[in-house]
Amino acid sequence: QVQLVESGGGLVQPGGSLKLSCATSGRILRFNKMAWYRQAPGKVRELVASITREGSTVYPDSVKGRFTISRDKDKDTLDLQMNNLKPEDTAVYYCNGDFLYWGQGTQVTVSS
Repeated sequence: QVQLVESGGGLVQPGGSLKLSCATSGRILRFNKMAWYRQAPGKVRELVASITREGSTVYPDSVKGRFTISRDKDKDTLDLQMNNLKPEDTAVYYCNGDFLYWGQGTQVTVSS
């Protein structure tokens, strides 16, 4: 059974950094594409970053240059390094594998 478990969320001040991780139950190399999504209250879920098995990445303009997605094959995790966080980054962040599997989400709150 595939389980994705996110961690690393929390409260951070504007301009701060957080690193999210997604444990993948030993399947980090089996997914063709993995991604991070987020959903803010009252808004639709949106793509934050994606990475293919070959390492190609995609970011929307809203996070480009601030967020970095990566796969740690030793730790078997999908990571998201978030720098220069803004209040509009506040949302629940979800890990996704091959558009089929979702984690339970982790809350990120950016506020002073």
